[in-house]
Amino acid sequence: MELLYHSDSFVVVRFDVPAEQPGALGRGGYEIVDKFARTEIFLEGLLAESFKAGVEQLAEQQPSVEEFDAYIARFSALAQQPVAMH
Repeated sequence: MELLYHSDSFVVVRFDVPAEQPGALGRGGYEIVDKFARTEIFLEGLLAESFKAGVEQLAEQQPSVEEFDAYIARFSALAQQPVAMH
């Protein structure tokens, strides 16, 4: 687990789950937490790859926090899971 991004609006964490057996594919993805909506979403597979590619492309332009947040908001709009405090 690696914290990738933290703003007033969002937290993005990357998860890498190694394969249990040699030669098998590992799993992983990105968790996005929308602090204001108090929802979260886990992106994996093709959606996670799309998210990563978009972040890399955006990072090349040296965006502001607002621009990063706007990009992340496009994915967090899909979030259905409420954030629960333990």
